[in-house]
Amino acid sequence: MINLLPPEVKRNYRYARLNVVLRKWVVALLLVLIGLGVIGTYGLLIIHRSKTSYNDQISTIQTQLKKDKLDQTNQQVQDISSSLKLAVKVLSNEVLFSKLLQQVGAVMPNGSILTGLTITQLKGGIELTAQSTNYTTATQIQVNLADPQNQIFSKVDIESIQCGAGSSNTGNYPCRVQLRALFNAKNPFLFVNQGNKS
Repeated sequence: MINLLPPEVKRNYRYARLNVVLRKWVVALLLVLIGLGVIGTYGLLIIHRSKTSYNDQISTIQTQLKKDKLDQTNQQVQDISSSLKLAVKVLSNEVLFSKLLQQVGAVMPNGSILTGLTITQLKGGIELTAQSTNYTTATQIQVNLADPQNQIFSKVDIESIQCGAGSSNTGNYPCRVQLRALFNAKNPFLFVNQGNKS
């Protein structure tokens, strides 16, 4: 079929068809924009509704916590925690004397006896009094107690040794020795070290 229309009319028809297609695209784009606007508005409404709901829940929970006296409960928990810390601190300095006496007695050299044991004001310190048959045995007491293999004391110092008439000791043990010792941190007779046995 031969198109005998003048070129001007042909051009108008062609532009008319392009206008129809363009109008369809514009309408489709407007519908898409309207759809996006509706979706965005719906999303904002959902977010606003959720925010309001969460704020209501938070205020309800805060009111409930105030009713449940959360501050008083926290204070009680802190008091209990402080009491436990104090108990641990006291127990960390608690000496099991039955074990201490057994260990000290086991390392005393032949010819010596333990006559006294006193806790001093020094942290972790103790004073020992012993009697011995001679001066050498008296000094050996300090050496045995200070031996790191015994794990009793970290340091032992002799305060005094008195032998003979001036010692006011009679009988089989004429020498009197006074010692000051500091506990070894890993010794087995402190209460807190009882759970550390392997």
